[in-house]
Amino acid sequence: MRLERVSEHIWSLTVWVLIPVRVWLVRDPEGGVTLVDAGLPFMARGILRAVERLHAGPLQRILLTHGHSDHVGALRRIVTQTPVPVYAHAIEIPYLEGALPYPRRKRPQALVPKGLVTPLEEGPDGGLRRVAGLKPYLTPGHAPGHVVYYHEQDQVLIGGDLAMSKKGQVRPPMAIFTGDMEEAIRSLQILRELEIQRLELCHADPVERPAERMEALLRDQRPRLWPKPGA
Repeated sequence: MRLERVSEHIWSLTVWVLIPVRVWLVRDPEGGVTLVDAGLPFMARGILRAVERLHAGPLQRILLTHGHSDHVGALRRIVTQTPVPVYAHAIEIPYLEGALPYPRRKRPQALVPKGLVTPLEEGPDGGLRRVAGLKPYLTPGHAPGHVVYYHEQDQVLIGGDLAMSKKGQVRPPMAIFTGDMEEAIRSLQILRELEIQRLELCHADPVERPAERMEALLRDQRPRLWPKPGA
């Protein structure tokens, strides 16, 4: 597993299984570490060792971008050894717990025990509350309750499976695993709404200044991003 510093407060931890699988460690200004996503089952030991290597305090919480198996695989082993709260968007939890099948899948699958994951808190404005220096934003499409986490101080967006990248350009997420591609494409507009210096992705290389790296995406997906009036 490769531990790489992304910014002042963020590190990525990557393994390769045909494609990269990446999780993130975020140093909390108030002490301790937040894990974003939990990767594959065999990553549990490496994640906990990486937390120790940072010397930034203990693991405090786990935030999930969404509940697909390659993002929650190490969850049970981690919380068994280090009991911490786990959060995801409320929309995502029924799919995680097996109450509903993910879009385009025939059967539900319980990927986590019921009650393990707590909904992210909403603020009075209806948006999601900040957690450990991270501002969550709902970005549905790849999964119904997919969330990205924006570190405002570092100007880094932890994007999970929001997108892929190719030759430094932002590309749509992998179609085979995306529940609603049109909604996923619309969610990519967040890259133009926030001041992001670096976009971190689970299965692709990071993208610097992603708002400036969307030329190919805008050319190929313009009708989906901006449908005609009345469509």
